[in-house]
Amino acid sequence: MLVLSRHAGESVVIANDIIVTILEVRGDVVRVGIDAPRHIQVHREEVHRELLAANQAAAASANPEAISGLAAILAGGDAPADESPAADVAVAADVTGADAADDPESDPVGEAD
Repeated sequence: MLVLSRHAGESVVIANDIIVTILEVRGDVVRVGIDAPRHIQVHREEVHRELLAANQAAAASANPEAISGLAAILAGGDAPADESPAADVAVAADVTGADAADDPESDPVGEAD
């Protein structure tokens, strides 16, 4: 672990695109600002632990038939609709997603040229 001393207003740069700035120090409380790209998830440690626990619990309670059906769909095979609730979702996504992305008139936020 790298240990640094910083004063309020000073920063640390991580990997050229993450900047951690000490905003304020009041007694034993330090306010930290983190400037990172949107694709980088930044969480307090206790929130990160809760997210990991929730993900592990969800994975442990997953329906094996649904997972098998989804794996078959992703592999390019067909899963019977009665065995995989994910099959209906995948078909709906294919029907609505592919054409809308290529149609500039379907742009919901007006970003098309």
